[in-house]
Amino acid sequence: MAKKEKLSTDPYKGVRDFYPEDQAFLNYFFATIKGMVEKAGYVEYGASILEPAELYKSKGVENEEIINEQTYTFVDRGGREVTLRPEMTPTVARMVAGKRRELGFPLRLFSIPNLFRYERPQRGRMREHWQLNVDLFGSDSLYADAEIIGVAYGVMKAFGASDDDFVIKVGSRIWLNQLISELGLDAERAQSLRRLLDAKDKMPIDEFKTKLAELQVPEGVVLDAAPPAEIQRMLGEFAAAGITNIVFDPSIVRGFAYYTGMVFEVFDTHPLNNRALFGGGRYDDLTEMFDDEPIAGVGFGMGDATVHNFLEVRGLLPAYLPPTKVYVAITSPELAGEAQTFAGFLRAQGINTAIDFGDRKLGDQIKTATKHKIPYIIVVGPDELASGSFVVRDLAAGKDIPLAKEAIADFFLNS
Repeated sequence: MAKKEKLSTDPYKGVRDFYPEDQAFLNYFFATIKGMVEKAGYVEYGASILEPAELYKSKGVENEEIINEQTYTFVDRGGREVTLRPEMTPTVARMVAGKRRELGFPLRLFSIPNLFRYERPQRGRMREHWQLNVDLFGSDSLYADAEIIGVAYGVMKAFGASDDDFVIKVGSRIWLNQLISELGLDAERAQSLRRLLDAKDKMPIDEFKTKLAELQVPEGVVLDAAPPAEIQRMLGEFAAAGITNIVFDPSIVRGFAYYTGMVFEVFDTHPLNNRALFGGGRYDDLTEMFDDEPIAGVGFGMGDATVHNFLEVRGLLPAYLPPTKVYVAITSPELAGEAQTFAGFLRAQGINTAIDFGDRKLGDQIKTATKHKIPYIIVVGPDELASGSFVVRDLAAGKDIPLAKEAIADFFLNS
């Protein structure tokens, strides 16, 4: 008989399995960003991962690389072309346009969706990731731009970053469009300039200058560019507030066609992870895809993988602590019922408790608790059940603490 071929235990390429420690980081990511953005007055929304493919082919959204090479698009059983969302901004624009008469403006929204892009997996880039999206609709004020950048800054600080750990580089689509007009660049050369600026930090400066010359763009108009007045004013106000790691950089353009004004990216300054972490900008015309009344918008997206790398190189990842506080081991299977009752007593006191079933040696039960990083173990045997006195073992310290049953809850709740 031919041997049956076994399936691989590997996940689909470019996605991740989240074992308990991995999920704990993801939960930490969610909790940290949610706590910070809610303090700034943003409220959470959600949507399906499925969108009509036409949403991403609109002139207002189109990014050729994503549409042509990176989307997961298929035809459903009803003959409709459907896409797994590669980003969230078109979705929230659709939602806001759909209920503009019922929503109050300025409108502050956030979500933490999972996104899908068929791209080459590499450090910080996956085919599926989770992303914080923060958006402010209904204001074209410079202070709305500043608020979004300030929220991005605040999120970084919430993760324990210092100002020296990152820099926020601010660019301007208005400045870039004016430059393209002044230089008389045709559509092809203008697109080449955008792509070159976007890749500036990924190449030696001499190569960048050479490519500028090939496009007949004087290097000084880019490398020596002064920030537009409104951005200069915004940066001055941040500096006056003691925030000096927000700077103008004309090479920040962002990839999506829908950006219309200020754009920004947050960069890691660590030599082992010197790269862009996330970014965003202003998009004032996006809702015109749905009706003739544009709603001003500004926002950003921050992915979980780049944040993980940022924290990892600095030793800022939180230590894994399982939600289970105590592991109940038993000396024989016959005591499983009574041990379950004891575990129920602890759970009723608010103590997260797991229990063994006594069908393995005591030493193996202790090894299980250690593998799961459960900090405490209580062994339940006939003597303990008869006397009502138990020993709590602190596995990390190797210390035994004898306690009466009635005192156990106070011990755990105060430890």
